[in-house]
Amino acid sequence: MSADLPAAAVLSRLDLKTLRLFAAICAEGTLNGAARRAAIAPSAVSKRLAELEHALGCALLTREPRGMRLTPAGETLLHHTRRMLASAEQIALELAEHARGVRGFVRVLANLSAIVEFLPEDLRAFLAAQGGIRVDLEERPSGGVVAGVEEGLADLGICAGGTDTRTLAVCPYRTDRLVLVMPEGHPLSARGAVALADTLDYDHVGLHAESSIYAALRDEARRLGRPLRLRMHVPSFDAICRMAQVGLGLGTVPEPVYALLGPSMRLAAVPLTDPWAQRTLSLVVRPGFLPPAAALLRDHLRAAAAQRSPPENAR
Repeated sequence: MSADLPAAAVLSRLDLKTLRLFAAICAEGTLNGAARRAAIAPSAVSKRLAELEHALGCALLTREPRGMRLTPAGETLLHHTRRMLASAEQIALELAEHARGVRGFVRVLANLSAIVEFLPEDLRAFLAAQGGIRVDLEERPSGGVVAGVEEGLADLGICAGGTDTRTLAVCPYRTDRLVLVMPEGHPLSARGAVALADTLDYDHVGLHAESSIYAALRDEARRLGRPLRLRMHVPSFDAICRMAQVGLGLGTVPEPVYALLGPSMRLAAVPLTDPWAQRTLSLVVRPGFLPPAAALLRDHLRAAAAQRSPPENAR
């Protein structure tokens, strides 16, 4: 940015049409390609890019024999351009929904455990009571939930207890317990409970590498000074159960997930006795003002958590 040009003046020149054209140049790699995409003359694309670079006071792209290459400033602008264009598209979609009678939108990020175990019933009850509100739910690992809520990509988040929640306000949402799943007849299946240390001679099937469950298994094995014999990562709880069903390794899932999936797959479940296997899921929000629809959902989730006592084995 030019030192002589106030930030407000620069922002006034970052109109959506120019940003879309800049994104098209980056996607196509050439001015001609961007011109075809935008259905305008290549000279007009070149002129608009030159005006944008002049307004910002820095080069955004360098010309090379095979096309255009982003400068560091261009990479920064592209990152923010994608977010701004996505936000503009979302604004248009949501305003159209308001015109059709929708009263509000709530964006929620949640980890896989919350989505599978508790949110279906809680959201069903909320939407039945608040029929004019739309909920946009996206699954992310717990660290990604915190980052997304902090950055304003979502109004509410649900993450594993113990996650670094940084600046967010936190309240308990639910509790659960982790169990090992395995085929019926497995040597460990007759045990009433088992510590992870007693399972490290067996292969394991783990959730994806960013999950809090896998991190707990990995960290405990490291603390014990023994390797975790991880045979593979899979993306979901049903995939863990399926792999365990055919004997590819022990799987670790929340007990309510086993209750949903395990019996029909003829899997045995053995509770883990390690303290970290008793878990809390946390509801996180940014401090300060919360949009009315999001505040309604936050209050509903808090009330649902208060009404549903934790199971005896999770207290």
